[in-house]
Amino acid sequence: MPSRMIAKTSGLMSVPDDLSSVDAAHCCVPASRHSALCETPRASSDLVAILGVGGLGHLGVQYARRMGFEVVGIDRGAGDRAELAKQLGAHHYVDSSVSDIAKSLQALGGATVVLATASGGKAVAAAVNGLRRGGVVISLGASDEPIELSAFALLFQSLAVEGALTGTPAAGDATLRFSTITDVTAMVETMPIERAAEAYARMMAGEHDFGWF
Repeated sequence: MPSRMIAKTSGLMSVPDDLSSVDAAHCCVPASRHSALCETPRASSDLVAILGVGGLGHLGVQYARRMGFEVVGIDRGAGDRAELAKQLGAHHYVDSSVSDIAKSLQALGGATVVLATASGGKAVAAAVNGLRRGGVVISLGASDEPIELSAFALLFQSLAVEGALTGTPAAGDATLRFSTITDVTAMVETMPIERAAEAYARMMAGEHDFGWF
């Protein structure tokens, strides 16, 4: 395998020495999660919800907790999923299979930010009514399912729905540095290159919760 490559400096990120290549590969991907929390006006005591604890959401929970927010993890099912959310740093957990997301968030005072890592317009729409006045839902999951919203909620509560795809190299640098100094780590299953086809097949079959490397 080649040991060198040519790349534009404008597209490169600096990997801290204390961050392994495996962790760096997955912590740089969710730069949009880190950037979204950094760029949204908020106070350290605000309620921030992560919709979808699995996948990249498990990093979102960690980032939100390390930034000093009151964190709510939202996912389907109790048991292991609820325990994982708490282990990652969530103060609260909402089982969306049995609880109304909006009512649960409002019972906690309303969320300032909801990071919707779950792909699906219905999931995003369900979170909007859980916002406090001036709050925002940031949709991070890719889906062609439409998001149906009431204009009254957006207008009279000054709510917003935004989208975020990925961050700039500068945002990636900031994410990696933040991950290092706050001990944010990705949950990753590693496999040798010889089993790449197997890993890909398992990923496409949904036989994973987090990331492959």
